[in-house]
Amino acid sequence: MFTETTLGVISLNLWSILFSLLNLVILFLLAKKFLYKPVKKMLADRQATIDADYQRAKDAEEAAEKNKEEYEKKLDSAKSEADDIIKNAVATAKAREKEIVASAKEESEQIVKQARENAELEIKKAQEVIKDEIVDVSTKLTEKLLEREIDMESNKDLVDSFIDGIGEE
Repeated sequence: MFTETTLGVISLNLWSILFSLLNLVILFLLAKKFLYKPVKKMLADRQATIDADYQRAKDAEEAAEKNKEEYEKKLDSAKSEADDIIKNAVATAKAREKEIVASAKEESEQIVKQARENAELEIKKAQEVIKDEIVDVSTKLTEKLLEREIDMESNKDLVDSFIDGIGEE
């Protein structure tokens, strides 16, 4: 009954159809076992590798961002520290400048004071020398006066010569 039916041009064989369906199911199961599962596993492994690569890239990007923030903080800190160092150096230089100016002023005052003292000593020495010379001249004048007889005219000549002698010396 189910063996063969003829419809004119087309003939149907039920056993052939069942056998073909059975072959198709077996091929499907074999393909599923030997092809679909390995290919699916390979695709899953590949997807896992890609996901891991994306995760590593994301982690690297986050680390780079974190490093960038730390670098910016350190850079800001370094700039601030450099500004502080410059301010301290300027303050130190100004203080040193004041010390140097004060020291130079004090030294110049000492030099002026020493020069004045030296000038006063030289003046005193010169006065002593002049006094000694006046005493010598007076002594010589007295000797001459005693040797000579004094009258008005000779007295005037003597005083004039004494004054001329003082001017020359």
